Amino acid sequence: MNPIIKWTGGKRWLVPILKDLFEPFREASTRLVEPFVGGMAIALGLNPKATLLNDANIHLINFYEQIKKGFEIKSPLHNNKEFYYQTREEFNALIRKRKVQSKKAATIFYYLIRTGYNGLCRFNSLGEFNVPFGQHRSIRYKQDFFEYQPIIKKWNFVQGDFEALDLKKTDFLYADPPYDVEFTKYQSEGFSWEDQVRLAHWLKKHPGPVVASNQATDRILELYRDLKFKILTVSAPRRISCNGDRTPALEMLALRGIV
Repeated sequence: MNPIIKWTGGKRWLVPILKDLFEPFREASTRLVEPFVGGMAIALGLNPKATLLNDANIHLINFYEQIKKGFEIKSPLHNNKEFYYQTREEFNALIRKRKVQSKKAATIFYYLIRTGYNGLCRFNSLGEFNVPFGQHRSIRYKQDFFEYQPIIKKWNFVQGDFEALDLKKTDFLYADPPYDVEFTKYQSEGFSWEDQVRLAHWLKKHPGPVVASNQATDRILELYRDLKFKILTVSAPRRISCNGDRTPALEMLALRGIV
């Protein structure tokens, strides 16, 4: 199925490649583990029998948990600047009160992602959502997400740091962290170069199959090559760009435990 929401760095285009890599492990009911589930394009594209889907973004995980329960939006949503900023402030008030794991928070989160600039999800140092109004000509808002419920009700979602995941030796681990680029603030803490290095070393320790994707910057390629990953590079479409550039970017796939 298609991703539920537009998400920066979404990997729907990568599904055919990952499907070929995952298929030999499917019959063994291998669990798909994603430390950075994002827009869930990969899990929906591969449709595994079992998953462990994690993200550091608590609002995203709450959104998916609400869909598991049967999520329907009954309040009206408006592609209007004044309404957007009022709703954004309401969302940030919930964040300040630590009341973000609710149907109301999920409704607002979906609205902000659909209506904000370029579909970005970005937070300031206080953990508050700070994406400006998007000025889309028109938006078709979804009112319910019932078609996803039968699929994801069997999947497990968790929120936190990737190193806290309870892995099995046979897990198929697919890691798609924030790109090694300047903007990495999908949550208030961001994702630094030190986190990139920590992730690569964590992935190396896993005894089962591993695939990692990232933008093929020189230091990312050097990092994974030094750790003896098999490296593939593919041309990736740019989905979101602040300057309108849509030229292909070079994507890296780092493989371990996969023939």
